[in-house]
Amino acid sequence: MTGEPADAPIETVPPPRPLTRLWDLPVRIVHWSFALLLPALWWTWRSGDMPTHRLLGYITLGLLIFRLYWGFAGSATARFASFVRGPRAILAYARGLFSKSGERIVGHNPIGALSVIALLGALCVQVALGLFAQDVDGLESGPLAIFVSYDTSDLAGDLHAQVFNLILVFVALHLLAILFYALFKRDNLVTPMITGRKDLGDVDQPLQAPLWRGITGVVLAVAISWWVSEGLPLPGVG
Repeated sequence: MTGEPADAPIETVPPPRPLTRLWDLPVRIVHWSFALLLPALWWTWRSGDMPTHRLLGYITLGLLIFRLYWGFAGSATARFASFVRGPRAILAYARGLFSKSGERIVGHNPIGALSVIALLGALCVQVALGLFAQDVDGLESGPLAIFVSYDTSDLAGDLHAQVFNLILVFVALHLLAILFYALFKRDNLVTPMITGRKDLGDVDQPLQAPLWRGITGVVLAVAISWWVSEGLPLPGVG
């Protein structure tokens, strides 16, 4: 009679390791909204559909206001304090950038943080310029153009187009970084930004923000965006 002994140990497959909750839902919504809005903003400007362009600009403004708020009130990985680092930390990370092994960072790494700040900063400048800008003929203008001179509004329009090109450069660098991490470091950055979770080993779950903070941020973003779109009317004036 053949076969294994009756007392042979039974091999068991260990349960899969739980994934770390990395990116909260607001961060992911804002991220992918920007990815959709940028080509839509370009196309509406290119095709001369300025009403839609303005509407998309106000949506972008609201998302920026929320993301800035969420950078202070959001979940642990969304907060600027958790990923913005000084020159020493950036240089230390850069020295090991081309190493395939290294410490797994929960959230943005020091160089990725520079990309986040650069994109958010450029988008803020772009939206601000659009609010004061006017077109070549002076027929279309942002809601705040009435507060500046014709020449200033005209300059804002020119800079509005130029800053968009700078944003495209930042986006291209961002995409190249994603490819670099995927192909060289074997680190998938896209899927976690879709699912919100990632295998980071035995690390503590980042602190998640309560729902009421997200609702507060949405109300704040919508209120300020509407106020700006109306030309900043003052109470009792109009």
